[in-house]
Amino acid sequence: MSRLLTLMTCQWADMELDEICRKAKEFGYDGLELACWGQHLDPKRAAEDDAYVAEVKAVLEKYDLKCEALCAHIIGQCVGDYNDPRLNNFAPAELADKPDEIRAWAIETMKYCAVAAKKMGCYVVTGFVGSPIWKYIYSFPQTTEEMVEQGYQEIYDLWAPILDVFKDNGIKFALEVHPGEIAFDYYSTKRLLEKFRDRPEFGLNFDPSHLIWQGVTPHLFLEDFIDRVYHVHMKDAAVTLNGRSGLLGSHIDFGDLRRGWNFRSLGHGDVDFESIIRVLNAYEYQGPLSVEWEDSGMEREYGAKEAAAFVRKIDFCASDFAFDSAIAN
Repeated sequence: MSRLLTLMTCQWADMELDEICRKAKEFGYDGLELACWGQHLDPKRAAEDDAYVAEVKAVLEKYDLKCEALCAHIIGQCVGDYNDPRLNNFAPAELADKPDEIRAWAIETMKYCAVAAKKMGCYVVTGFVGSPIWKYIYSFPQTTEEMVEQGYQEIYDLWAPILDVFKDNGIKFALEVHPGEIAFDYYSTKRLLEKFRDRPEFGLNFDPSHLIWQGVTPHLFLEDFIDRVYHVHMKDAAVTLNGRSGLLGSHIDFGDLRRGWNFRSLGHGDVDFESIIRVLNAYEYQGPLSVEWEDSGMEREYGAKEAAAFVRKIDFCASDFAFDSAIAN
């Protein structure tokens, strides 16, 4: 049986919930990974108002769509980052340029997300945690081991009270390993999971698109961390180094052909999704496959529909018998 095919709604948060539900059904999806901002789900309201939760569920049921995951990326980023003017785009407008208040809002809202997820019948919230040490990505001026460890400890200390609420509500938190996070590649992820080894409610949202351009083989990453993978994003990227471009992006925006890599709609990049599906089958992952559609060079509705068909085709089931059993004596 194929896994639930969902559409992450972050890139569609400009639409009313009814509209994105209708379109997702038309595109061929089974459900949504609802964004906790925009017009899709207000986590505070959901945590406090059962009638509101019923309204959201009614819209999903109207289009025969399921919701097993919420996403809270921009909220979580405001927990671990601090005093960054870019966070003004994520937090409520009245908190602009107030870093302490932004962080307090983010911590409280992430707790609401756990309660909202339980009320919605979800099992996981995906998102970011931020990073106080991302600015040290290139170790110049020199970065000491003590500075790095302090950053990891700060993330642990900030997220521990949030994870207490997740634990109390039986909800997992799944970090999307991603540039700008404290865990952005293989070894930074290994270090973070070791830091959170006593918090099984903390795990990963596997997204291969952020690994492929860094030179990390996605299906190997997936297999090594499979016991802490709680959710899976289907997203592609293409590396297009041409002798002039570089992997760090040159401060050139996504979609520009001068970049050394770009996100691509599923099947148009370099990710080996067949190997990913084989790992998921081998370890019996039965959670959703959630399309996070991003491709600045393709019209999004065309891309989202094509991506749904791509996942349907690639999500094959494991065999239930040995291929050569029919020739046995």
